[in-house]
Amino acid sequence: MHREDINALMKVAERPPQVFVSGSGSWLVDQTGRRYLDFVQGWAVNCLGHCPPELTRALADQAARLVNCSPAFFNEPAARLAQLLVANSCFDQVFFCNSGAEANEGAIKLARKWGAKYRGGAFEIITFANAFHGRTLATMSASGKPQWNQLFEPKVPGFPKAPFGDLEAVASLINARTAAVMLEPVQGEAGVIPATPEFMHGLRALTRERGVPLIVDEIQTGMGRTGKLFGYEQSGMEPDIMTLGKGLGGGVPLAALAARDAVCCFEPGDQGGTFNGNPLMTAVGCAVIEALLAPGFLDEVVRKGEYLRLGLEQLSAKHGLGEVRGQGLLLALDLGTDWAPLLVERARERGLLLNSPRPHLLRFMPALNVSAAEIDGMLELLDSLLGEHRVR
Repeated sequence: MHREDINALMKVAERPPQVFVSGSGSWLVDQTGRRYLDFVQGWAVNCLGHCPPELTRALADQAARLVNCSPAFFNEPAARLAQLLVANSCFDQVFFCNSGAEANEGAIKLARKWGAKYRGGAFEIITFANAFHGRTLATMSASGKPQWNQLFEPKVPGFPKAPFGDLEAVASLINARTAAVMLEPVQGEAGVIPATPEFMHGLRALTRERGVPLIVDEIQTGMGRTGKLFGYEQSGMEPDIMTLGKGLGGGVPLAALAARDAVCCFEPGDQGGTFNGNPLMTAVGCAVIEALLAPGFLDEVVRKGEYLRLGLEQLSAKHGLGEVRGQGLLLALDLGTDWAPLLVERARERGLLLNSPRPHLLRFMPALNVSAAEIDGMLELLDSLLGEHRVR
């Protein structure tokens, strides 16, 4: 590939020079034929790894039958995927879209429509400091990233922020303008910070008491990532609205907004999208969720998550690092100092792909079917890199 071909891409990220051309399971291959062990997986997108046979088969089979028929009509894969999601959650209805940001935008619209209809025009949605909900103007406004405070002004109003985990702060913000409360069960971009079960239960009790819906953003935590099909299940509470993305499509653009009947107040024309719920993508979603629901699959996610956690804790103790936190196969290692971006670069030079959402932190998001041998390989290389850094 020529340099001018890369230069034709708009620069919206600092990308390394590698151009990836193929992938299989936990491995990516670049244009030179070099292999990389991938513990990023598209930011927790490729839940079954690169090019899993379930996904490629679903794509090929559905592409030969029907790719798109317009969301103005029903199609069989979308109806089947909606039924699978409803049957395995606390929700009653599903709207499909193309990205997590679009799903969260839909949740914001649904909450505001509900507030207009049932709460005297309420429109505010309480969110949390350091939250990440997407890159549309409304979802950036709902997010709590300090770096975005002055970006693309003016922002969309109506998103008061509470400190994450502070129930009293949430209670103080709820008023007649409040249409919903929205949170991630695990704040991924903030550094893999799980909400405690006590906070989740307290938030559920508070929102029920005050009569406002509770929205969980499961773009990153949904679809088996925490060891449960959905992250809210870890605390045993049931929200009113949920958004899904990333792992739902296993690598293809697919997301969903799910809600209980009590808050489903969209009317025809309120919400839509040209490609939303198309047969090609939803057929893949069916294949993904069926794989996750196979007997023993999620138990293996839990087992491998604990295996990875133990390995990271051992490395932390050996090298004098910070805590390991997260759930399932969404984990983070606190390095204690701001050299994570450099470590990510050095790991990539050695054939390992890692992610650093914060300068002092590494985040691990391998395929949910990653092998123990692949976890061992990652830990061995990371151990070597950490040791090299200590002697510098």
